[in-house]
Amino acid sequence: MKWLSRLELKYGRYAIRNLAYYIVGLNLAVFLPSMFILKFDALLYLTLIPQQVFKGEIWRIFTFIFLPESTKLLMGLLSIYVTYLIGTAIENYWGKFKFNAFYFCGVLLTIIAGFVSGLGYTGFYLNMSLFLAFATLFPEHELLLFFILPVKAKYLGIAEVVFVLYQIFSLLQSGVVFWPMIAAVLASFVNYFIFFGSDINKWIRMKLQVSRNRKRFFDQVRPYNRNRPPY
Repeated sequence: MKWLSRLELKYGRYAIRNLAYYIVGLNLAVFLPSMFILKFDALLYLTLIPQQVFKGEIWRIFTFIFLPESTKLLMGLLSIYVTYLIGTAIENYWGKFKFNAFYFCGVLLTIIAGFVSGLGYTGFYLNMSLFLAFATLFPEHELLLFFILPVKAKYLGIAEVVFVLYQIFSLLQSGVVFWPMIAAVLASFVNYFIFFGSDINKWIRMKLQVSRNRKRFFDQVRPYNRNRPPY
């Protein structure tokens, strides 16, 4: 990605080091009060809702990314921990600038999707694109599903994509076109393909070349085996 390298040379000094720590810290700052302060409804005040932004609640443009994926204590803490795990791993692998670019590109695309659809968003699909990036970079890394079952990241990534696509397909089949969800999913996928599209294209071309080479080899060997005298 030459364009990203050029941007890094020009703007790399502005990238936030240890971005995952700030994301996790702000997630906890939102999650803990929502657990223990009964009158504090984080979803009510922090979700990205374009109509409320136009009324002056500008903070919603940023605060939606700090909403945990679950309001349940155990699942909420687990999701925050997974965000920390994958965020730090990606930053260590990519470096701070590329990780910043990936994350904030996803934020920008989600904001655009929110204003295009007109309905509210949290950071759920943004986190999904983050996990897909992790699963692509570390496909063999094992995560404990339900704290017991070790599952490789690549299988969880595939399952996540299949589940989301199944949701969309079910909505289309039922005749209910839920555009906000579709827009959010597309935003997260666009973010993913901006950074991994060229790698995926190279991988597909390599697989096709291997398949052609294998077919060519067997085509050449088959006549030889056919004419070979029996022992």
